[in-house]
Amino acid sequence: MKAYVFPGQGAQFVGMGKDLYEKFPKAKEMFNKANDILKFNITEIMFKGTDEDLRQTKVTQPAIFLHSVILATMLGDNFKPDMVAGHSLGEFSALVANQTLNFEDGLKLVSQRAMAMQKACDANPGTMAAIINLDDEKIKEICNSIDEVVVPANLNSPGQVVISGSVKGIEIACEKMKEAGAKRALPLKVGGAFHSPLMEPAREELAEAIQKTKFVKGICPVYQNVTGQAVTDPEIIKANLIKQLTAPVCWTQTMENMIAAGVNQVIEVGPGTVLQGLFRRMSATLELSSATIE
Repeated sequence: MKAYVFPGQGAQFVGMGKDLYEKFPKAKEMFNKANDILKFNITEIMFKGTDEDLRQTKVTQPAIFLHSVILATMLGDNFKPDMVAGHSLGEFSALVANQTLNFEDGLKLVSQRAMAMQKACDANPGTMAAIINLDDEKIKEICNSIDEVVVPANLNSPGQVVISGSVKGIEIACEKMKEAGAKRALPLKVGGAFHSPLMEPAREELAEAIQKTKFVKGICPVYQNVTGQAVTDPEIIKANLIKQLTAPVCWTQTMENMIAAGVNQVIEVGPGTVLQGLFRRMSATLELSSATIE
């Protein structure tokens, strides 16, 4: 069985998507349509900007979404998923690729998500940290013991969890994690406390937009971040997508459930190879690759 997976924020690089734009008229048309929808020239920043330009919140999320979705579209008849999933932002790419959402609506939601998250970050400053080689339950226990907002945010793979919360809370948590035996407790260079209660204003804002958007039954199940479970019902997909901004990304559970469902081939669609690395930690027998167009 074949799974297509879509990366999240952090996978971006200057020049991403330029080969698709130059080689395929359909890709060029989609990129140009994106410039119109976003009301700024995102292709110029993606193809010729600086790393700093690409790190702007209003650019990063739509840029990764565009690269992933357009690449999936260009695969054409070769895109035959038995299941899809996306890490955080990547879930929106997955939902467009499996035809639950159309391209225009997906891009509008991603843009609104980016803006809402930026506003929440400005209103409630926060940060994140990667905790390496400490039991998930111990991480939860330490987070719960701190009198600040601190929560597990990305359950990426066994022994790799990202926590999220207030700046002071993350500082305290990192010390406690190291004392408890974590190999590393590494603060991350991020703009805010994503997938934590500090994102509540963004969740409320995005909820309204998601409710107004048409979702239909896709061509295959999507394994969603908030549960790690396969879903096909458009209303359940909507509800889970709304919860996603303040809930942890259950990627370990997603991978476990995909493997239990019989997946043997995992194809990463979009920039980077981070998700292949996480799957490799779960199973040595999976066939892992990046989506490419002949």
